Amino acid sequence: MFLTWLPSNITPNFILSKTQIVKKMETHTFFPLIISCLLFVYCVLRVCYSIWWKPKLLEKKLKRQGIRGTPYKLLIGDMKEYMRQITQAWSIPLTLTHEIAPRVDPFTHNIVEKYGKVCLCWFGTTPRLIVQDPELMKEVLSNKLGHFGGPPVNQLILILTRGLTTLEGEKWAQHRRIINPAFHLEKLKGMIPDFATSCGLLIEKWNKSIVQTGTCETDVWMEFQDLTGDIISRTAFGSNFEEGKKILQLQKELQVLVIEAMQTLYIPGFRFIPTKKNRTRKNLDRRITSMLKTLIQRKESEITSGKSRGDDLLGILLQSNKEEKNSLNKGMTIEEVIEECKLFYLAGHETTSNMLTWTMIVLAMHPNWQHKARQEVMQVCGDTSPDFEAISHLKIMTMILYEVLRLYPPVIAHYKHTYKETKLGNTLSIPAGVDVTLPTLLIHHDPDLWGDDAPEFKPQRFSQGVSKASTDCHLAFFPFGWGPRTCVGQNFALIEAKVALAVILQHFWFELSPSYAHAPQTGMTLQPQHGAQIVLHRLD
Repeated sequence: MFLTWLPSNITPNFILSKTQIVKKMETHTFFPLIISCLLFVYCVLRVCYSIWWKPKLLEKKLKRQGIRGTPYKLLIGDMKEYMRQITQAWSIPLTLTHEIAPRVDPFTHNIVEKYGKVCLCWFGTTPRLIVQDPELMKEVLSNKLGHFGGPPVNQLILILTRGLTTLEGEKWAQHRRIINPAFHLEKLKGMIPDFATSCGLLIEKWNKSIVQTGTCETDVWMEFQDLTGDIISRTAFGSNFEEGKKILQLQKELQVLVIEAMQTLYIPGFRFIPTKKNRTRKNLDRRITSMLKTLIQRKESEITSGKSRGDDLLGILLQSNKEEKNSLNKGMTIEEVIEECKLFYLAGHETTSNMLTWTMIVLAMHPNWQHKARQEVMQVCGDTSPDFEAISHLKIMTMILYEVLRLYPPVIAHYKHTYKETKLGNTLSIPAGVDVTLPTLLIHHDPDLWGDDAPEFKPQRFSQGVSKASTDCHLAFFPFGWGPRTCVGQNFALIEAKVALAVILQHFWFELSPSYAHAPQTGMTLQPQHGAQIVLHRLD
């Protein structure tokens, strides 16, 4: 507008004409439009690549090597069929059988039956390679080339713990090095009195229920959750175990909310929306973290002042962490110690309670083996509380626990992910971006590895140890994992289970309640869907 008053013959060279200004404006308007169109096309291509071209390319690479499996379906993969099969299977209890794989994990069981022990299915847009071959599994778990790692972690899981099981690389190695001393056998020996104390309280509770009639019915799954929660609280926090139990209760509430969220349709970013349940999850996490931080700081102060010997799990962890820092390493921050304490609860509490639950159910189904186990306990321990020396002589009980772990492994599968293209065996080349499932439950029930009697409860198969129990000595039994990432707490869990079972067998014989429904299912661990109702009888 300001040019209208200038005569055309005196317009300076540096001032543009009206026509030039219009052209410039058109150019400036058109340029952002081009950029917007290019960005739109780029986004469309990226989406198409992610949901179609990349999955089809990976599918082609895998199937070209003779790997059979389901065809890729846009976006959902096999999720719809997976949910259909598992919903149908979990709607009906089993008869009293140990052949549980078709109910617990029907989709994996059916796909392996159809396509073989190395086969392909789809978890959304991600190909999932199921590997049920012991030799190939050994390669995956040993991970010598470092190309296998944990699958991308659901952010909801991380609210429960960012501890050892979620870490990779040097950070994992550092934490494992610091945590290992807490689970050395010599340390565990000193914790057995705490195991026995907690078990004694459980026996006292059952005796009160049984005093009038001589029998009582109880859901041992719930009872063992309380027992193992008490044990992990005592052994982790020593004299502060009552505070530890409060933390455990909050963690159980948080775990229920997390599992519930994981079973619903995943919407990216939804966890940040301040819904009532999202706020509750965050509030529980804040409370747990705050309570653990206070407890850890108090424990550090008690150890420094000599008020605590530091012989519980937390004390040993803090001392080991201090030694790590003194050796010119960084050690763990207090936030990382908090996350490892959360993991103590998550892994040490639920895994052992479920192992004890299935052992009670199985021994109730097989009273002859219950009788054998009780005879051994009476012969080795008499009426006294079991100590480490006695525990080490319970051979029949060890065989029973191994056989229960074979038939009812706490974790039904191990999951890995390829972050680089890697060789597997002599012929397979697995591209990056593939999930790898090692189906523990199917392997533990495989007739090719365990014989035609694989579905039967036969503890005597472990009479000569784990290495000679199966027809394949390489890797047929791995309830606690295998290789460098074997569960650090497996000895803790087994000793805890032996003490608990020994004390129970000293006081009661037991049978399944008529109300018990045999319905194993998996959440984070293998659980009885409708509880574990057992009738207890006091020994004469």
